[in-house]
Amino acid sequence: MSNTESNKATSVEEAEKIIPRAEFRVFGQGIIDIVGLSMWKAQAKLFKIRQSKEVYILSRHTNEANVKIRDGLLDIKTKVGETAEGYEIFQPRGKFEFPVKKDELAIIFDNLLAPITPDKPTYSFEEFLDLVNSHPDLSAVDVEKERYGFSVDGVICEYAEVLFNGALLETACAESEDYSAMKEVINKLEITDFENTSYLIAAKRVVKI
Repeated sequence: MSNTESNKATSVEEAEKIIPRAEFRVFGQGIIDIVGLSMWKAQAKLFKIRQSKEVYILSRHTNEANVKIRDGLLDIKTKVGETAEGYEIFQPRGKFEFPVKKDELAIIFDNLLAPITPDKPTYSFEEFLDLVNSHPDLSAVDVEKERYGFSVDGVICEYAEVLFNGALLETACAESEDYSAMKEVINKLEITDFENTSYLIAAKRVVKI
C-alpha cells in the first residue's frame, strides 16, 4: 500500500487543527436509483469517480472511533458530537504511515477501547493486523468502494457501491460544516426516510460484531 497525493500522512497536532464536518449517511438497497434522479433535479455538480480498497478496524466496545487503512495510511477519526438534527461529527486524529510508531498505535488502541500495549518501536501493516486479529474484541473488515462524488448548493455529497467482506450495499451521504444547508440538501436528495448510519455501524451489521 502507498499513499497518494490526495491522502497524505497527518500528525496528531495537524489533525487537531482540521475543522470537523458533520455527516449524514444512509445504507441499503435502491439508494443509488433515488439519488441518481434527485441529484439532477437539485442541479448537482459532478466530481470524479473514486475507487478504493480499505480495511476498517471494528471494536465491540465503541462506535466512536473510526479507524481504517487506506493508501498505506492508518487513519483515525473520533466522534466528538452530533448536531441538533442528529448528524454525526467526527474529528480527524491523525493519518499515520506504516511502519506505524508505538505511540501512534497506542492512540489507536486507546480509542478502540482495546487494552493492547505495543512493545516494539514500530509495526508494519501485517504486524498491525496481527495485533488486531489476535484480539477477541477487534475485527478487521475488507471494504471496497466505488464512489461518485458531487455537490449540491456547496454541500459535498456522494453515492457509492460498497463491499463489506464481499457483501454489497449502496450508500449515499452529505457532509458539511453548514448544518442548515446539509438539511436542505438531504431533503433534495430524498433520503430523509433512511436511517442515519455510519460506516462503522453498517460494517458491524454485515460482519455481526
